[in-house]
Amino acid sequence: MASDTVTARAEAGAPAADRPRRPKRFGGSRLGGLILALNLLSLLILFVGALLLNEWQRGLIEARQETLKGQAEMLVRVLGEPQIGVTRGSPTPYLDSIEASRWLRDNFIPAGQRARLFDVDGIPVADSYEVTEAIPGQPLPPARPAGTPEARPDAKAVAGNARKLEQARLALAAEVEAALEGQPQAQLRTNESGDRIVSVSIPVRHVQQVLGVLTLEAGDVDEMVGAQRRALMPFALVALAVNLLGSLLLHLFVARPVMRLSAAADEVRLQRARAISLPDLEGRKDEIGDLARSLESMTETLSARMDAIEAFAADVSHEIKNPLTSIRSALETLPLVKTEAQREKLTALLQQDVRRLDRLITDISNASRLDAELNRDRPRTVDLTALLADIVSVYDAGRKPGESRVVFTPPSGEHAMIVGRDGPLGQVFRNLIDNARSFSPPDGEVRLALLRDDLDEREIRVVVDDDGPGIPPENLETVFERFYTSRPRGTAFGANSGLGLSIVRQIVEAHGGTVRAENRPGSDGPAGARFEVALPAAPSVRRP
Repeated sequence: MASDTVTARAEAGAPAADRPRRPKRFGGSRLGGLILALNLLSLLILFVGALLLNEWQRGLIEARQETLKGQAEMLVRVLGEPQIGVTRGSPTPYLDSIEASRWLRDNFIPAGQRARLFDVDGIPVADSYEVTEAIPGQPLPPARPAGTPEARPDAKAVAGNARKLEQARLALAAEVEAALEGQPQAQLRTNESGDRIVSVSIPVRHVQQVLGVLTLEAGDVDEMVGAQRRALMPFALVALAVNLLGSLLLHLFVARPVMRLSAAADEVRLQRARAISLPDLEGRKDEIGDLARSLESMTETLSARMDAIEAFAADVSHEIKNPLTSIRSALETLPLVKTEAQREKLTALLQQDVRRLDRLITDISNASRLDAELNRDRPRTVDLTALLADIVSVYDAGRKPGESRVVFTPPSGEHAMIVGRDGPLGQVFRNLIDNARSFSPPDGEVRLALLRDDLDEREIRVVVDDDGPGIPPENLETVFERFYTSRPRGTAFGANSGLGLSIVRQIVEAHGGTVRAENRPGSDGPAGARFEVALPAAPSVRRP
């Protein structure tokens, strides 16, 4: 069966194990590398965008603080002058709230900013918001229409606003108190409305004496944060697009091909097809292509094995039917026999057919178990010289008068080592020896020789010679087919099943070797048959 399978594999193409392996990437997986790269790319986009925008926000806040600090330092230098913010003619200088407020009103433009002035005790003496509200000509808020009920604030909202107001006042008081000690302050805090502001507090000095604190506040922090979030949106959209593209690619190049392979496998399972064939997937150079090629090779091998099993079953049925037909005819004839001699002749024929049937069933059973035995036993290093010597010694010990003698010629020097399974290999040489002895004349000789080829040290050859009539030239290859047998006249009928040499080729090819038959030339035709088995030598003992 294995010979038919190997032939079918050769016709369908080299199996996946014999095909050259493509170089691996990304730790052995090209698709794995693609998946990892796409996911990392999307994360990298978000990470880089967040870092850049965080740095941008921090830079904007720091720049805003530096701007406010420069403005405040310029203002406190002016407010520290006696003609502007400091009371004139007093032995102890202090801030003049009226003059300071007037000067702030006339010279400070609150473009989104707020200026507050505190005295040496931290009490507010001027506020740009209050100053600007008192400017004449400014429109007042629209009056409430007549009859409109006064809106009553929600209690929870009032409590929340009170908490925010208290927290803002405490934060402002702490900042002013720290500035009164002579150290400029720059903070990011919340105001009374709960909005985040950039605040700078600079002490107002007259010479070295601290007279108060000027606080400048910029309330455009939330606008900057909103701008930052809006600036982050392109990065998020790009990352989303990359993830969607990655998902689409994974669906197109992984999910759909796997679904197609699954559907093709279901087709094979449901016996609507004998093999998977998806040329567009088999041409891919990634793991999906490897999977498609492996599945195709596997299904082709299974299909070839099924064909071989069907052919084997047909051959077995045919071979078993012959002795059964003979037995049935003899049994039908037996009641009609009148003489004892004829009865004994029919009985002998029945016994011969029974023995033939028994041998045939035994050989068929051995042949059917051979594949399982070859797959179950793990190959190991075998000393072929010792194996052949043991087999020959068994034949010598059990040799009966008139049977052919088996002679073994071991190689000179080192032992011949191969990698294989000693049980099936022993069956190979026993079958060859039995075949040679069956064709040898009485008291003949069967010769075994173990040779090493000087031209190819990677191969070990075993030659089995006999002195029989040889093999017809047209049957040198046919002798390895199942149930083929061709015996000379006088040979016991049914003594051979025709499976011995077929089993030999199956085992030898499973070990990566070859077997062939030829005739030894003689003066008047073939001097006998020769079977040559070539097996690969073990790598560790090959000569350099």
